[in-house]
Amino acid sequence: MHDMLHLDELDFRLLAALQDEGRLTNQQLGARVGLSPSQCSRRRGALEAAGLIRGYRAELAAEPLGLRILVFVQVTLATHSGDNARRFRDLVARLDEVQEAYAMTGDTDYLLKAVVPDLRELSALVNDVLLPHASVARVRSSIVLDRLKESARLPLEAVRRGR
Repeated sequence: MHDMLHLDELDFRLLAALQDEGRLTNQQLGARVGLSPSQCSRRRGALEAAGLIRGYRAELAAEPLGLRILVFVQVTLATHSGDNARRFRDLVARLDEVQEAYAMTGDTDYLLKAVVPDLRELSALVNDVLLPHASVARVRSSIVLDRLKESARLPLEAVRRGR
C-alpha cells in the first residue's frame, strides 16, 4: 500500500464503489459512501493524485465485436540479453491484439494474453509476427475454451485487513 497516503474506512468504501461503477458522479458516490459531493470530489482527487485510481474507461465486449478467440501465448527468447528483451518489449507494445504481457519466472520468459477474431488471425500472429522476430526462440499458444472468471477488481478487503 502507498505509505504516504493513509486510507481510512471512507476511502476504502469510495474505492469499492468506484470499482463497482467508475462512472458515478460525486453526488451518487456520496450517497453510497455517506459523504457530501464536495468531500467525495476532494477524496477522489487525492486518490487519483496518489495514483490509486489510474483512470476510467469503457469496458468493451470482445465477442460482439468479432474478437472470438482468447489465447495465452508463452514466449521464450532466443538469447537473454537486455537488447533482446528490449526488442521483444518494443514488438509487444505495437501489437494491438496483445491485451496484457508479463515477464515471467520459470521456463517461459513472457506470457501474453491476446484476443483475435479467428484461428487464421491467431496463426498470423504466431507464425508471421512472433516466430519470425529475431528476439524469439519459441512460442506456445493455449486457446481459452471457457472463461471461469473475469475481473479487474482488486481485493480491497485484504488490503484493509493488512493495514
